Amino acid sequence: MTDPDRTAPEEVMWTGRFITAKKRGKWEYVGRARGIHAAVILAIDDTDDGPHVLLVDQYRVPLGRRCIELPAGLVGDEEEGEEAGIAAARELEEETGFRPDRLESLGQFYSSPGMVSESFTLFRAHGLEKTGAGGGVDEEDIHVHRVPLATLPDQIAIWREQGYAMDVKLLLLLGTGMVA
Repeated sequence: MTDPDRTAPEEVMWTGRFITAKKRGKWEYVGRARGIHAAVILAIDDTDDGPHVLLVDQYRVPLGRRCIELPAGLVGDEEEGEEAGIAAARELEEETGFRPDRLESLGQFYSSPGMVSESFTLFRAHGLEKTGAGGGVDEEDIHVHRVPLATLPDQIAIWREQGYAMDVKLLLLLGTGMVA
């Protein structure tokens, strides 16, 4: 059986600079405007003291609190036709202060497909080099966390107790084996 709204015409309800609210049959959802999509970076800094994951936190207005996340950013929001890998490298360095030697694409994913059509390309960063403090650009107020992978579940529990929101993409690090 297929959803009867599958062939209903798509209506644009509202368009802003970054998102578009749409309706198709009974479904209401949002998507990125102007073909913008996202790049998310899984960055593991493997040093003599063991593997550490680079995470960031920033205040997220829709949640009303700070959120622990993998570094990420928009592709094509400033320059049309921007390549996802270029945006991912730029965002990783801006947010965390680490530059990757190379990026490996792990594919395209959708974080909440029942209400958002936005996709993101997940990249695994290799060969990290510290170039600065990170923290983002302008007034982003991004905090960088370099967390030992072995203690990540405990650290997430601490952050939860402190009231941080957790991005669903952190599940990549909790038992899936994707970080090996």
